[in-house]
Amino acid sequence: MVTRSNPRSTVAVSITDRRPRTEPIFEIQFRMCMPAYHALMPAIRIVHRSPLDPAEAWRRLTDWERHGAQVPLTRTIIDTAPPTHVGTVFTARTGVGRITFDDPMEVVVWRPPSAASGGGSAGLVRLVKRGRVVRGWAEIEVRPRAAGGTEVHWREELRLRGLGRPFDPLVAAAGRFLFGRALARLLRP
Repeated sequence: MVTRSNPRSTVAVSITDRRPRTEPIFEIQFRMCMPAYHALMPAIRIVHRSPLDPAEAWRRLTDWERHGAQVPLTRTIIDTAPPTHVGTVFTARTGVGRITFDDPMEVVVWRPPSAASGGGSAGLVRLVKRGRVVRGWAEIEVRPRAAGGTEVHWREELRLRGLGRPFDPLVAAAGRFLFGRALARLLRP
């Protein structure tokens, strides 16, 4: 029997003939241990430090309409009544003229930072992208810093329909550039 293994798949091959035997001489077993769906998407990780307090950073980062103003050729349409909560749905529409695509998102985790315990606690919002063109998720975490101010962790994994895995590095680099620039502008003092 020949077995070949790597972190993502295991292949076992043995050989059999037509004579009755207790063990197969030829048999192919293929078991693919696929990583989770999110592991197949380009990962975008951004850490940004700001002098703003966590509550103000949170307010700016969860003002969804301001996000659209920071991304070129994009506007944000809020589909549910304010304030933001689990279940809030909004769409980032990007394009020029009649050539557009929508990136609908839903808030699935909503934990604003609290001012309790002196410096405050971390806040976390998780969005799931439910579009036909853009799929994946995004998390924005706001953490108070001991020296004052805020540290923001932006994590995002996305898949653009029609682009295969060979484009993942390009998608990740473009995402880091666009989202990093938007994050810096949203948190500008």
